[in-house]
Amino acid sequence: MRRKTGSLMIWALATILAMALTAAPAAAKTEFISIGTGGTGGVYYPYGGALAEIWTKHVEGVKAVAEVTGASVENIKLAHKGETVVGEVMGDVAFEAAYGKGRFEEKAQDVAAMFVMYQNVFHVVTLKDSGIQSLQDLKGKRVSVGSPGSGTEYMANLVFKAIDLPYDSFEVKRLSFVENANALRDGTIDAGVWCVGPPTSSIMDLSTTHDIRVVPFSREEVEKVVSTYQYYAPSTLAKGVYNGVEEDVATVSVWNVVICQKSLPEDLVYNLVKAAFENQDYLMKVYPGAKDTTPENAVQFSPIPLHPGAVKYLKEKGLEVPEKLMPKG
Repeated sequence: MRRKTGSLMIWALATILAMALTAAPAAAKTEFISIGTGGTGGVYYPYGGALAEIWTKHVEGVKAVAEVTGASVENIKLAHKGETVVGEVMGDVAFEAAYGKGRFEEKAQDVAAMFVMYQNVFHVVTLKDSGIQSLQDLKGKRVSVGSPGSGTEYMANLVFKAIDLPYDSFEVKRLSFVENANALRDGTIDAGVWCVGPPTSSIMDLSTTHDIRVVPFSREEVEKVVSTYQYYAPSTLAKGVYNGVEEDVATVSVWNVVICQKSLPEDLVYNLVKAAFENQDYLMKVYPGAKDTTPENAVQFSPIPLHPGAVKYLKEKGLEVPEKLMPKG
């Protein structure tokens, strides 16, 4: 009898547990968001880290992480292939990737814009005793044009072609921002290119130990670049932004954009975009240039069509989204 009673109790408990499990709501699915950024010597990585913190904290069911990558070109390809979900990309790379132009000719990538970040300024940095006073002085010199797969290298190639300074006119090196600074210190390159939001840590660190010069564009060179490419604009690097930069430096710039896979659900992207804009103050603590991460700049400066989730948020804010930025395909 005791054995029978015990069996009945076990059966009753198992039945109750099964009913409880059946009645309990299914656990919410966690959405993992990987953000393709760049190297540790630029702005993409800390900005992406801030985005990851915001999304993990403020978007229910999301866990985001910033990944170190080769930056813009690699981030586009990773998102297109589905190896990441979101990427930080320079506007020129985003434009040519989305429309199948340049290095992406006949291979348009399946990406859409979420919002714009801030402007990248084209820096050509040398040491003051190098004798390099103008961009044309780079001919015959050892010049790092940025790491392979980076937006810096992508932009350097286009910009130098526009001003009649093709790669075969100097000795090409392909180094990251941190490697640029170290190579300038060691004397193994004569100049390095950064396309980055100023001030950036790797140039700041270099300028504390060495006298640097940021090489200016001539007025004619600026005009050649902006008339050749619609996504570049005239820019000025303000004096004092780095030690030893005592005068404003004429240069060119390009907007950065956060892109994502076109296939992401509308509601997910809406929530990510909403959280980013509503926590802009945190982004600005990490990088002051995030003051330009605004809904108004998204509709004015995005280089490619927006994701439907981004459009939904922007329209809720009362902004008119131009036809050219409406989702395609």
